[in-house]
Amino acid sequence: MLRTIVLVLLMFQFTISQSDADTHIRCASTTSTQNSGLFDYILPIFEKKTGIKVDVVAVGTGAALEIGKRGDADIVFVHAKELELKAVEEGYFIGRHDVMYNDFVIIGPAEDSIKIKGMKTASEAFRKIAVSAHPFVSRGDKSGTHTKELAIWKKTAIEPKEQKWYLEVGQGMEKTQRIANEKRAYTLTDRGTWLATKDKDNLDMMIVLEGDPALFNQYGVMVVNPDKHKHVKYKEAMEFINWLISKEGQEIIASFRDKNGNQLFIPNAK
Repeated sequence: MLRTIVLVLLMFQFTISQSDADTHIRCASTTSTQNSGLFDYILPIFEKKTGIKVDVVAVGTGAALEIGKRGDADIVFVHAKELELKAVEEGYFIGRHDVMYNDFVIIGPAEDSIKIKGMKTASEAFRKIAVSAHPFVSRGDKSGTHTKELAIWKKTAIEPKEQKWYLEVGQGMEKTQRIANEKRAYTLTDRGTWLATKDKDNLDMMIVLEGDPALFNQYGVMVVNPDKHKHVKYKEAMEFINWLISKEGQEIIASFRDKNGNQLFIPNAK
């Protein structure tokens, strides 16, 4: 009798754990969305509403796309639109939607010794950094930020790689900012990470250039194609995507602020 009760309890526990596992989806996303605190803010609301738990893997955009292509995630939520659309065209993902945007900014040491502040374009600023041979820290990780940085260098017709003043660190955004601070260097960052971490990390840096239209930073979300990976939780993944782009999800993203009341992302789902 006791053995039967134990077996029943074990079967019940297994059923519960299987049920719990079925309510989890995996989202490969960027360090910028994670560092900003956005997921900590929005996911409990979605989970309470739907019972679906979202497990986030925060890496660079390039790595997030590769995770999705391998089928090791159900959703990717990243910020390199050209790469995203290419991956959709190749059949790895479906249902891509714009979700929100902010912008990139160039930050540098508070003393701004080469006088970047006051310049109007990112390419002009990058050119001056190169000519001055002033230290510049690059994420160097194929992230959305790194992709944007390389696009700016391309506009300048300057190849920074292998230059002594150019340091590729292969790190996420917050760590890259800290390294730039230590090296008294300039770097490109997204505004959300900057606002969320500059005080916490005691960075003696400032925004030296902002407002260039070339620094627009669009975030998009898409589901891994279940025709390529049968195990993808398509229904639950689409429920999360549809919530993100719904009126409710967009309003919640808009309400997300840092401790100083700054809005970190502007929703723009169509």
